[in-house]
Amino acid sequence: MTTSQSSPATTASSAARLTGVVPPLLTPLTAEGEIDMVSLERLVAHLLEGGVDGIFALGSSGEVAYADDARRAQVLEAVTGFVAGQVPVIAGVIDMQTDRVLHHLREAERFGLDGYVVTAPFYAITGPEEIDTHFRTIAAAADGPIWAYDIPVCVHTKLSAPHLLQLGRDGVITGVKDSSGDDVGFRRLAAANRAAGSPLTLLTGHEVVVDGAYLSGADGSVPGLGNVDPAGYARMHRAAQAEDWALVRQEQDRLAALFEIVFQPTDKVGPAAGIGAFKTALRELGIIATNNVSTPMSPLEGEAVGKIRTILEQTGLLGGAHA
Repeated sequence: MTTSQSSPATTASSAARLTGVVPPLLTPLTAEGEIDMVSLERLVAHLLEGGVDGIFALGSSGEVAYADDARRAQVLEAVTGFVAGQVPVIAGVIDMQTDRVLHHLREAERFGLDGYVVTAPFYAITGPEEIDTHFRTIAAAADGPIWAYDIPVCVHTKLSAPHLLQLGRDGVITGVKDSSGDDVGFRRLAAANRAAGSPLTLLTGHEVVVDGAYLSGADGSVPGLGNVDPAGYARMHRAAQAEDWALVRQEQDRLAALFEIVFQPTDKVGPAAGIGAFKTALRELGIIATNNVSTPMSPLEGEAVGKIRTILEQTGLLGGAHA
């Protein structure tokens, strides 16, 4: 890894290009709301056994928005220890404004990470100039490569393709984790990236259309659902590399059916439904001990749990067909 004295251009250009399946790791919690280290170790092992190419800790699926400094440090210390260099580990240093992100960056540097994931600023209103300064300031301070995290549903800013490409050409960012849900925008970004000589690696977070992202030019995926079925996404990635598009479609269709778990809790929205469903599925699979989520969210209960279990059976995860 480069030193903190390196320029952003040197840092990004010398970093390994992270491609393939890089799930945004969930953070299992105990009944008391603390990090469940035993379950976290099992979950990391589940991902590694599933054939993932990297792990993204402290992302949206990892409930980073709910985590204080101490919890962030606990997660990073545990995950880097469990992974022990088997695959790259990148981490979200996500917060509202630049100085707060720099604080998280300094704290995260202690754990020997392979890079950092950064959103646009949020809460305080910003424009293109402020967003540009934000990324350049963080990259100049970082001891590893930076991935831009495009998630407008949370930060209320869509990162434009021309701006991302300029940041890539300037060595400020090495890649993009696209969770915009904007498939037209992603295809345009991929085409522009290819025309520019591919300065960026492009990872999609849109779980149910990863097949389309591969056809557009994606280098991999960052699927929250990959916590539940990492092997399915790994098979799809290998099939895409081999240009076996029939197998890509077969895996994506099954994963799309599995993604129906997030629609079973009809009384919840956002992460309470999505993360809650992922955690419930993992509990039913015996990988984590509880489906607890961070306050003020509450865990899934009742009929939704039974429906999620049925979907796990129908998609082969309970019964061993795709284990």
